[in-house]
Amino acid sequence: MSEAIPISLTVNGRTHRLFVQPWHTLLQVLREQISLTGSKRGCNQGVCGACSVMIDGAVMRGCLTLAADAAGREIVTVEGLAVGGALSPVQQALLDHGAVQCGFCMPGMAVAATALLADNPSPSDAEIRDGLSGNLCRCSGYVKVVEAVRSASAGGAS
Repeated sequence: MSEAIPISLTVNGRTHRLFVQPWHTLLQVLREQISLTGSKRGCNQGVCGACSVMIDGAVMRGCLTLAADAAGREIVTVEGLAVGGALSPVQQALLDHGAVQCGFCMPGMAVAATALLADNPSPSDAEIRDGLSGNLCRCSGYVKVVEAVRSASAGGAS
């Protein structure tokens, strides 16, 4: 068995000094060592998007990213989207539009939508669908999710 290695992760603006096994994923470390359980373990193969986080502003799969590879980078989880105790505009819009059903996929959806709007503040519906395409939801037809992201965008009141 390998020895644990020391790493430093900056998650939601806070630095965590940890010891991890070389094969531990970022998702494992976030959930089990840092106690940030918003990112979900869905397929554990990088397909469903439930574990999505932003690393240096890019959407990444926590289940496929080794924790050691994320050291020294800025990580934002769904918990880090909220500002000053208030939900982010994307999170609030998802609630306001009734886009949340079982909620399992919503952390990844919120992260992906936030990253999309950071890159493209006024996306078209097609661009929203494309930006969310890596996130699977078994409950919805995505209509309310797209409406919510549109309303949170710079161009959209719905």
